Amino acid sequence: MGRMGIVALAAALWAAAGLAMAEPVKVQGGLVEGTVESGLSVYRGIPFAAPPVGDLRWKAPKPAAPWSGVRKADRFAPGCIGNGPTASEDCLYLNVWSPAKSPRDKLPVLVWIYGGGFSGGQTSTPVFSGEPFADKGVIYVSIAYRVGVLGFLAHPGLSAETSNHVSGNYGMLDQIEALKWVKRNIAAFGGDPNRVTIFGESAGGMAVSMLAASPLAKDLFQGAVSESGGSFAAPNTLSLPGENMLRLRDAETSGQAYGQRLGARTVAELRALTPQRLAERAPGAPANAGPSPRGLTETIAWPVIDGWVIPDDQYQLYQAGRFNRTPVLIGINSDEGASFGAPTTLATHQDYVRWRYGPFADRLLAAYPSSDDPSAKQASRDLMRDAGFGWHTWVWARLQNEQRGPKVFYYYFEQRPPYPAGSRQADAKGAPHGSEIPYVFGHLDQDKAMAWRPEDHAVSAQMVAAWTNFAKFGDPNGPGVPNWPAFTKANPVGMRFNANSAAGPVPNPRQLEVLDGYFAWRRTPEGAK
Repeated sequence: MGRMGIVALAAALWAAAGLAMAEPVKVQGGLVEGTVESGLSVYRGIPFAAPPVGDLRWKAPKPAAPWSGVRKADRFAPGCIGNGPTASEDCLYLNVWSPAKSPRDKLPVLVWIYGGGFSGGQTSTPVFSGEPFADKGVIYVSIAYRVGVLGFLAHPGLSAETSNHVSGNYGMLDQIEALKWVKRNIAAFGGDPNRVTIFGESAGGMAVSMLAASPLAKDLFQGAVSESGGSFAAPNTLSLPGENMLRLRDAETSGQAYGQRLGARTVAELRALTPQRLAERAPGAPANAGPSPRGLTETIAWPVIDGWVIPDDQYQLYQAGRFNRTPVLIGINSDEGASFGAPTTLATHQDYVRWRYGPFADRLLAAYPSSDDPSAKQASRDLMRDAGFGWHTWVWARLQNEQRGPKVFYYYFEQRPPYPAGSRQADAKGAPHGSEIPYVFGHLDQDKAMAWRPEDHAVSAQMVAAWTNFAKFGDPNGPGVPNWPAFTKANPVGMRFNANSAAGPVPNPRQLEVLDGYFAWRRTPEGAK
């Protein structure tokens, strides 16, 4: 049977299943064929790089091998190892939702980078489906990247293999390779390679901030959106919430110790281990991510200041004007800390603050006051919100404005979802970490357990409109969005998303100023200890 006969037979089978095939599109590597869903052309599981397996494990991504004929792009690829039993080391694929009627349409592009603490996350999560953006005239792309030890392990043996003597940051290099693929191929789907906006949440938002300062990502995007992200703290040999970055030499030491605990003294022995074994915690070793009683983690699964992908301390890069100058839309949620646990007594809260913040403890205890166990729990959550997310976003906005960079649009999401009684987040006072995602993606109705209210749908419509406006114009303002002035140091305002969304002052300025003193102290010789 010839190619046309195969295509005709496939079309008949899809029609019988109630789906239509999208027209094959020529991309780097060959032809891909997706599906037509609600008037959109959808392509799932397109390879943007070769499988990072065997000798390619812990190496920068290589081009995908070409294929003959028409490759089906009708289902998601497995998630990267770190995402449960169905995950795979062969995971470097992306997905496209396009409303374009012709390759000549030149539509703006939104590229999603998932979160998950750099140890999890996958594009197939239903809430990440791109129809609401595509329905508003934006091509939506979701990209995968290596996570966990397979995505970020630094090791002296791995550094010795490369011409620039660095290791780690493979997950970041995957993101950059995917953006290069978008640059080269998105026009075939009707997209404009010169109007690309990246956006991500949590670790994805931190990755956005790192890409915003990476010379390797220069000119690969024209706008950046970070939801609860940012990475502006000084490097630290202890990994604390909001202070997770290591310099390469420290990351190599940590990675070498991790390999030795697994019985692997060389890179060859590490590569001989199964992905499942690598993803396990070595006996007696701290977990790769997540807080211990004092919030300490071992940094073997996190981006690294390597002098190449991430050239230096990001705060200092921005101070020197060394960043990719694009408009940014950045913000946090009002009760981020509700998702991470908190001390249950006033005494344990005060003890932790004094241990972590040293000479700034009393100032922070006064800035986030508490007088009993319940108030201490909320004070701890609020301090975690700002140390882990709020200060990074606030200082990002200030630094970009001080350096006369493109516009900054700041937001504060405080629309508390209607959590059912007894659910994990039921005691949240505001919007927990990640709770903005279904609003941004316009997918509230996916969660049938929630009794969504008209105001929830109104906020979601505002956020979908704002994000798509930003992709189109580099500015969230437009139909369906309350007036949203740009943030400046002289006028630090942002959008307060709630039942009565409106622009207003950035919340908690006094607390952020105290934290700014702490993070500045951390860059002194005394604070670095």
